[in-house]
Amino acid sequence: MAKYVFEVLELAAKQRLKEDKIKVLQQNESWALKDVLRGTFDSKVQWLLPKGEVPYEPSEEYNHPANLLRENTKFRYFAKGSPQAEQLPAFKRERLFLGMLEGVHPKDALVLVNMINKEPPKYITRPIVEEAFPGLLKD
Repeated sequence: MAKYVFEVLELAAKQRLKEDKIKVLQQNESWALKDVLRGTFDSKVQWLLPKGEVPYEPSEEYNHPANLLRENTKFRYFAKGSPQAEQLPAFKRERLFLGMLEGVHPKDALVLVNMINKEPPKYITRPIVEEAFPGLLKD
């Protein structure tokens, strides 16, 4: 079974060596993980959502209806320049994001909020991401 995105990031952060962090990221590669990393580190990816704290009610840790491994396909509704995002009124876009946050695992929700705010995961740097997934970052 695939690990949650937050689990992969926490496992990578626990590694002491850069090579080990890269190995963890590569061994647990998923589109969701790569989308989160690109959304966080790539300056070309801009979000059409307000920065800062997000007022949402996190789901229960062991009973959440959605999974970021599937929900990441909704990122297109939040990214600047995306036709789907540009067509949505701001309140609908924000409501869709809140629904995503409230549906996924609470720690994955924090990962999403940090992604929107461009705050990197703890102990994961841009050079690590570039080496783990060459060509992922476009800027």
